[in-house]
Amino acid sequence: MQEVFSKVQVHIPYHLLPQYQEMLVGKRLNPEIYFSQYALKNMDMEKCRETAKIFADHGLKVTFHAPFMDLRPGALDDKIRKVSVHRMKQAIELARYFQPLRIVCHPMFDDRYYVDCDDLWLEASLKSWRELIDAAKAHDTILSLENVYDKGPHLLRRLFDALDSDRVCFCFDTGHYNAYAQTPLNVWFEELGKYLGQLHLHDNFGERDEHLPVGEGNFPFGKFFEELKKNGSRPVVTLEAHAQEELFKSLDNIIKMDFIDCI
Repeated sequence: MQEVFSKVQVHIPYHLLPQYQEMLVGKRLNPEIYFSQYALKNMDMEKCRETAKIFADHGLKVTFHAPFMDLRPGALDDKIRKVSVHRMKQAIELARYFQPLRIVCHPMFDDRYYVDCDDLWLEASLKSWRELIDAAKAHDTILSLENVYDKGPHLLRRLFDALDSDRVCFCFDTGHYNAYAQTPLNVWFEELGKYLGQLHLHDNFGERDEHLPVGEGNFPFGKFFEELKKNGSRPVVTLEAHAQEELFKSLDNIIKMDFIDCI
């Protein structure tokens, strides 16, 4: 089990770190820290610095998940877009303490919302991500843009192609794919494989984003890891469990399904 621990990040909201920090350090679990808008508004910078030092002193690798609730970095209304960029920048600026390998962000395209607005959404998104990439570069980290409601990879591909930056990569989220995508896995790898830099692993039954342990829903993990092997990349891997027992169930299932060598 310890071999798996060293290979993955585990999702943990910042406000829960006091409760779980001892467990993370004791089991040498690498945290992916989620900063909500509430955490950022009420941040105690000295406590933040102390927490980062504890993780560094114990040799833990850190990744971040930027805030996403209510945020629209591709908003057509420029005021909404700028507020979204500001809130994400607040998380990026905390990289000065933690030196995260990746900062996961949500581009937030949804064709039910941006009806016939692909090009306008892309134009607005490029403004946001170019500004955020500059912030990431200043803190020597990489932004990891995640699929959420995307039915296919094509618009994300256009976004990555246009950004053309080594400070941004693609985060493939298995649960979001299973619940919302309508395009085969192999097409996602064909379109975005060269940008793949991170995985978010969790499961569901294809109807909603349940965040079940890996292997407890119907996401095709066998086929997924076959595609990953063909791709040849070794992305950062995050287990997005929302409870401690579900985290350990995911770890156990990864071992049982013999996927340990894929991550």
